[in-house]
Amino acid sequence: MKYFVLLFSIIILLTGCNNNGGTGINPLPNFDAMWDYSHPDSTEMRFKEILPLLQNTSEFNIDADYQVQLLTQIARAQGLQGKFHEADSTLKEAKKLMTEDMSIAKIRYLLEKGRMFNSLGDKEQARPLFLEAYEYGLINNLDLYTVDAAHMMGIVEPAAKQLDWSLMALEVAEKSEDERCRGWLGALYNNIGWTFFDMQKYEDALKIHQKGYEWRKGQNNPEATRIAKWSVARMLRAVENYDEAMIMQQEILQELQENNLPADGYVFEELAELNLQKGNKSEASKYFAQAYDLLSLDIWLVENEPERITRIKELGK
Repeated sequence: MKYFVLLFSIIILLTGCNNNGGTGINPLPNFDAMWDYSHPDSTEMRFKEILPLLQNTSEFNIDADYQVQLLTQIARAQGLQGKFHEADSTLKEAKKLMTEDMSIAKIRYLLEKGRMFNSLGDKEQARPLFLEAYEYGLINNLDLYTVDAAHMMGIVEPAAKQLDWSLMALEVAEKSEDERCRGWLGALYNNIGWTFFDMQKYEDALKIHQKGYEWRKGQNNPEATRIAKWSVARMLRAVENYDEAMIMQQEILQELQENNLPADGYVFEELAELNLQKGNKSEASKYFAQAYDLLSLDIWLVENEPERITRIKELGK
């Protein structure tokens, strides 16, 4: 069970809005719901198919707000494909149409222009755009996009400042009444928790992961809930609460077995480590062997943590 979650790949799916042109009645599609971040090329095509509909204002009671927001997302799709010249042109078109009363369109424009520069490796030009988006979002109560901006600030800032921005994003998300914004909480709790862990601030890591687990339990997502529970158990091992950690890992193992779900090498590894700490060497060896059978197939782990794999293999003999 991988403990890390790439914030971008998970919470990027949460950035939707009710983009109905401000009227609440027109039948144009919610383009945010049409996003496929794995296939930005086909997403761009789908978005562009909407543009001709915007010309028929007699049939669709449309204002420019919808169009500007749509253009920012076309630019995003283009940027994900490395089509930066086209993305820049699309954003320039969006800016021409944008007026001061288009608050959501404006913050989305800032975010996408910043993302374009960031993708080009130009953090110096990206940073002020993300900062402006963050401050504008705070002033205008645009929680969903404020969290996104804080997340992007964490990416462009030096490592020493990344945790601060994650904590600011968490504060906005926890206080928000926007359920879409609160949807960031799971990924934020997870990533902040593991950042504290990497800093060897284990008590802080445990508290954050416990909050994440409690939040996950109310989201009707069994797999994500198990990952959050596993993370709490791992933090308990870090603070040397081996008994409670053992109970939680055994509960996860039982849940997987009872639901005929695939075995999890990370659960076996934790049960092995916990039994080793408690002096149960034969049980530890059994679980290490099971962990190796599965984790040795994890290409990322083998390439990035070869010593860990070697240790698991040796202790499983």
